[in-house]
Amino acid sequence: MNYLRTISAVVKKDLLHELKSREIVVSMLLFSVLTVVVFSFIFEPGSEFKNRVVGGILWMSVIFAGLLGLNKSMMSEVDGGNFSALMLAPVDRSAIFFGKAISNFLFMTIVEAITIPLFMVLYNVNIFNTGFLPLVVFFLGTYGFAILGTLFSIISVNTRTREVMLPLLLLPVMVPVILASVQALNIYVLGNDVVESYKWLKLLAVFDIIFTVVVFAVFDFIVED
Repeated sequence: MNYLRTISAVVKKDLLHELKSREIVVSMLLFSVLTVVVFSFIFEPGSEFKNRVVGGILWMSVIFAGLLGLNKSMMSEVDGGNFSALMLAPVDRSAIFFGKAISNFLFMTIVEAITIPLFMVLYNVNIFNTGFLPLVVFFLGTYGFAILGTLFSIISVNTRTREVMLPLLLLPVMVPVILASVQALNIYVLGNDVVESYKWLKLLAVFDIIFTVVVFAVFDFIVED
C-alpha cells in the first residue's frame, strides 16, 4: 500500500504542478499539432500514397512531442531541487520513478487525445475504421515510451547536452516499439485484416513488460551511480 501511495502522491504532485504552469502539455501539444499541420501540405488531395505513411507521421509527431515534454518535465524537477528531495525521501525509489512515468504517460495521452482527431480531419483518414484496436496500439506504445523516456531523461538530465543526449539514448532503444506501433496503425488505416496486427500488438506488450521489469530491477543502481 505504501508503494501505491508513493506513486499516487508523485502523480498528484505532477498533475497539480502542470495545472498551475501548463508548461509541459501546452508545449507538447503545440509541437505535435504543428508537425501534423506542416506534413499535411505534402500530399495531394486523394493521394493513395498518403494512407501508407500517415501512421509514421502521426507517431513521429507524438514521439518528438514526447521528447520535448520529457526534457521539460525533468528540468523542472532538477532546477527546483525537487528530484533530489524525492530521492532522499524514505520511500522506494522505484515507486517515485513509476509515479513520474505515469505522469508523463498521462501528459502524452492528453496530447494524443487532441492531436489524433485533428490528424484524421487534416489527412482525411479514419484510423478507427476497423474498430478501436488503434487505442490499444497508442496505449501500449505510449506506455513503453513513457517508461523508457522517463528512465533516460533521468540519466541525461545532468549532462551538458541533455537536449541532444536524450534522443540519442532513447530512440535507438525505442525502435521496436515505434516500428510495431507504426505497422499496426498502418494496417488499420489501410483497412487490412486486423488479425495481421496481432503480432505487432504482442510485440508491443512483450517489450512493455520487459521494460517495466528491467527498470524496476535496475533503477536504484542507476540513481546511485
